[in-house]
Amino acid sequence: MPASTATTPVVLTAKALLLDMDGTIVNSDAVVERCWRDWAVSHGLDPQEALKVVHGRQGYATMAVLLPDRPMEVNHAENAVMLARETADTDGVVPVAGAPAFMAALDGLPHALVTSADAALAEARMTAAALPMPEVRVTAESVAASKPDPEGFLKGAAALGVDPADCIVFEDSAAGISAGQAAGMRVIGIGPRAAAHAPTVHVPDLTTLNVTTTPDGTIEITLRGA
Repeated sequence: MPASTATTPVVLTAKALLLDMDGTIVNSDAVVERCWRDWAVSHGLDPQEALKVVHGRQGYATMAVLLPDRPMEVNHAENAVMLARETADTDGVVPVAGAPAFMAALDGLPHALVTSADAALAEARMTAAALPMPEVRVTAESVAASKPDPEGFLKGAAALGVDPADCIVFEDSAAGISAGQAAGMRVIGIGPRAAAHAPTVHVPDLTTLNVTTTPDGTIEITLRGA
């Protein structure tokens, strides 16, 4: 089912916003593709097929999908190595178009980062992209299950003291969109990966939306060309 489309602006309201990082506010595709291509080749896998499932998941969960018969402890050990490499490599990490203005507009509003990256990787990429780190963040260390499990988004909502139904998720990947929907939240899909996975509404990047608040503190997201 395709995402909602409209020729006139779409307005969504919420009490809190939950933001994925990679592919949503930070473009880290160059690093992700370098690291995961090398990993796939070293395990005799087709890199192009591997890249279809890496986005949105924690590394160990991606490895479990690609090598389903391998012991999970091996996946966790290799994921630790992968995280260290990705954290050290910020070449080509840039903000998604419109992300600086979008993040500035969220200053003082209830929002959280909900990412499959660990804390060190999140810090490295947000710093490389020159984006402010949200005060509330749910990283890989915070959850027992990777996206598409909804745990991360539910923890983000709880940390902000907001009902899941009053949250809007910003996501780019199939796993992330599924996680947001499973949490009972509306999902704004960002970028080309998101379009095929039935978010509530889809936009090409963050330049096409505007964030305002009403007198009672409700957050209004106006999406142009959604």
